[in-house]
Amino acid sequence: MLDPLYKVVAQLIVWIHTGLSSIGIDKDSGWAWGGAIILLTVLLRLLLFPLFVKQIHASKKMQELNPKIQALRKKYKNDKQRLNQEVMKLYQENGANPLSGCLPILVQMPVFIGLFQVLKNVSDAKQGEGYFAVTPDLVQSAQDANIFGAHIPDTFLNAWGADPKTWSAIVVTGIAVIISSFTTFFTVRASMQRQKLQGTMDENNPMMQAQKMMVFLAPLFGLFGLGFPLGVLMYWVTSNSWTLAQQHYIYKKYYPHDENGNGDAKDAKPATGLKSKLKKEPTPEPAPKVEEKPKVVRNQPTRKPRSKRSGSQKR
Repeated sequence: MLDPLYKVVAQLIVWIHTGLSSIGIDKDSGWAWGGAIILLTVLLRLLLFPLFVKQIHASKKMQELNPKIQALRKKYKNDKQRLNQEVMKLYQENGANPLSGCLPILVQMPVFIGLFQVLKNVSDAKQGEGYFAVTPDLVQSAQDANIFGAHIPDTFLNAWGADPKTWSAIVVTGIAVIISSFTTFFTVRASMQRQKLQGTMDENNPMMQAQKMMVFLAPLFGLFGLGFPLGVLMYWVTSNSWTLAQQHYIYKKYYPHDENGNGDAKDAKPATGLKSKLKKEPTPEPAPKVEEKPKVVRNQPTRKPRSKRSGSQKR
């Protein structure tokens, strides 16, 4: 059923590997095969960039609609069916889709599955067997290629269970598993924190539910990664690192926020709305003081004794 997908992934790897070999990289080295996997990942992420931009627009649209959704929840808190109808109507009227943020993940999953199956079949192939565009000679080349002593088909579990143990493969694949798990965790965590700062953290949003699930599944992915070939781990590390850098760049450029959720003083646009008006309302200036004129004190004439009055005669 998925054979066409596997065929496309295998052909892309062969093309990129051939291109790297043509510029002087040893075709049988791990750097040629590892470079092909990394470049395939970068090419995929470049093709997915429009979907990432669409995800940002969807997040901003959900942020704008969040107050109306909260009002609908209060209005129809006792009628779940009517609430869902009104919310869907609001989404349709404003052209919002809460599942748009999941598109990059949904598109990446088939490629991840395809790459996993191609590398697994290449690593498990017997001598003289090929796999779609990967000819038997290329299969043997990929199986013999190594990076720091770890071969492209090596997994942590297989290297640990080997007798004698291949310590270089254990170390390289173990480090790749750890990096993959941590980058997955920090990618989802950073996305949730930004949505919390922007006020779009809606518990009933399917995208939010999926992200919460991914936070808890990140350690489990680390356990699954113990059985992944080194080539798949290279794809995983590259894709997660790209996502972290891309999120940091986009959100810092267009949605700058500090740890308190306030815009950066240099880059952030001035806030709008009722709260900003209340915060920026100028305080009334004190009334100018009126100088008081000095009071004129009129000295009342004192009455002289009769003996000192003018014109009086002493008797």
